[in-house]
Amino acid sequence: VVGIILVAMNPYKQLPIYGDAIIHAYSGQNMGDMDPHIFAVAEEAYKQMARNNKNQSIIVSGESGAGKTVSARYTMRYFATVSKSSSNAHVEDKVLASNPITEAVGNAKTTRNDNSSRFGKYTEISFDQSYQIIGANMRTYLLEKSRVVFQSENERNYHIFYQLCASAVQPEFKHLKLGRSQGSNLLFI
Repeated sequence: VVGIILVAMNPYKQLPIYGDAIIHAYSGQNMGDMDPHIFAVAEEAYKQMARNNKNQSIIVSGESGAGKTVSARYTMRYFATVSKSSSNAHVEDKVLASNPITEAVGNAKTTRNDNSSRFGKYTEISFDQSYQIIGANMRTYLLEKSRVVFQSENERNYHIFYQLCASAVQPEFKHLKLGRSQGSNLLFI
């Protein structure tokens, strides 16, 4: 069964449409009474979970740079706020705290994006009987295992390989066929 479909675009800047006042405006509202918004989708899933006592899924999909991680973060913040989970008010921060490590291992330079995620994420948020958040679990799935041994022209291997070799001497780079990235702004962990 297909539920609600929302098409969102990444504005590549902070907008005032994701603050707490907007969260409270969407909380408890019916889907058709409000403008299309990621908070409307989150509210509908939250309401269905509470009303039917059934698990809900929200799929966030899109091309590289489309804003999937940000949309997921807004959804988690919405759940944390409307569920009034005081101890878990920053659940999105806790769940996404592993992002720098995950991105170092699972991101690579592509022709379209210098820091493109080459992995999928599955985030499960757990609620108690009062529908307050009690925990979350994030699993990652590497999508491009072939990138380890082959990269298309003007693309690079996973960032982690370059980070591991960052302290290597130049002859080892040549032997491994890893050149230093020109003008790289990547930070090493």
